[in-house]
Amino acid sequence: MGMEYFGDKLRALRMEKKLTQNDLAARLGIVGASVSSYEKNKQYPSVEVLIQLCQTFDVSADYLLGLSDDKNFNTSTLTEEQLQIVLRLINEFEQSNVLKER
Repeated sequence: MGMEYFGDKLRALRMEKKLTQNDLAARLGIVGASVSSYEKNKQYPSVEVLIQLCQTFDVSADYLLGLSDDKNFNTSTLTEEQLQIVLRLINEFEQSNVLKER
C-alpha cells in the first residue's frame, strides 16, 4: 500500500457516487483541474480538502492515503438496537474465523 493508490481510490469513490470531476470539485470548493491532478497522482490535496473528501465519501484518510484497504462502516443511521446486532454479528464472524485458523 502507498500513496500511489490515492488517485485510483479517489476516482473509484467518485465514480461510485456518479460524480464528475467538476461535480466533486464544486462540492469541495476547488476547480475541476485539481480533482484531475489528484486522480492522476500529480498533486495531493491539502489537509482541509482531504478531510472534505473523507466526509464526502464516508471513508477514512487511511483508506484514501493507501494505509488501509478497509472502508469505514457508517453506523450513524442505525438505531442502538441495530448497532448492537451488527456488533454481535461481527463478533460471531471473528470467533468463527479464529476457530477456522486453528
